[in-house]
Amino acid sequence: MNRKIWMVGLFALAFLMTVGCMEKMVEPTAKTDTGEAMQLPPYNGLKAKVAVANFEWKVGGSGSTTTISGLGQQDISVSSSRHSGYSTGLRDMLTTAMVQSKRYRVLERQNIAALKQEMSLSKQGYADKSGVKKGGIKGADLLIMGAITGWDPATSGVGGGLGGGGLLGKAGAIFGGIKGAFKKSSMAMDIRIVDTHTSEVLAATRVEGEAKDVSLGGFLGGFGGSGGMAGGLGGFAKTPMEKAIRTCMYNAVKYIAENTPKEYMKY
Repeated sequence: MNRKIWMVGLFALAFLMTVGCMEKMVEPTAKTDTGEAMQLPPYNGLKAKVAVANFEWKVGGSGSTTTISGLGQQDISVSSSRHSGYSTGLRDMLTTAMVQSKRYRVLERQNIAALKQEMSLSKQGYADKSGVKKGGIKGADLLIMGAITGWDPATSGVGGGLGGGGLLGKAGAIFGGIKGAFKKSSMAMDIRIVDTHTSEVLAATRVEGEAKDVSLGGFLGGFGGSGGMAGGLGGFAKTPMEKAIRTCMYNAVKYIAENTPKEYMKY
C-alpha cells in the first residue's frame, strides 16, 4: 500500500513539474536580432552602396516538390510555387544582415512599386513639394546576387521515445508518449559581388549552413512559434532549419564584408 502511495505521489510531482515547464514555454517573449551572431568586428568607417538582387531557386527542376519532415505530426510536400516565397524571405534576411553589418548603404529594390506610388502622389498634386520625385533614387555600385543551390529542411534524423513496461511504461502512458528526434537541416547558396557599372564579378563563393537539434513531439509539438523569419519562412521558425538559414546568411555577409574591394567603400 505504501509503495502504491509513493508511486502516485511521484507521478503527481512529475506531472506538476511538467505543467510548470509547459507554462514557461508558452509565456510571451520578444527578441530583436541585432546581427551580433555575425561576429564582425566593430566598424564606423566609410560604406559601399549596394543592392540585393532577387534570389534564384536552383534546387530541383520546374514543378518539383520538396518533402519537409518534422514540422508538426506529418510530412508535407511543398510545390515549387512556394519556393518564390522562400527566395523572397532569404533575400530580405540577407538585406537586413548587411544593414546590421554597418558597412553598407543598402538601397531598397524589393519594393520599388511603393516608391513609384509615392512619386505619383507628388506628380498628381496630392503631396507637397517635399514628396518623392522621379530621378531621386540612388544608384548602387555593387549588386549582391544569390542562388539557392541546396535545401534540406530537417528531412534526416533518428527518432526515439519512452516506452516499455514498468515505471517508464506507466509514465509514458500518463504523459502521452513523449518522443524525441535528432534532426539535421542544411542549406547552401552561391553568392556573387557584381560591379553594376561594368557587370564584372568581383568575388563569388558557395556558402553552406548546417544545424542539428533535438525537437520534441507529442503534446509539446503544438507550442512551436513561427515568428522571427522573413517572407514564407515562418514555418521553419524554432527548428534546426532556422539555425541553418541564419548560419548561412551570417557567413554570407562575413564573406561579402571581407571581399568588398576597398575602393568601393567611399560613402
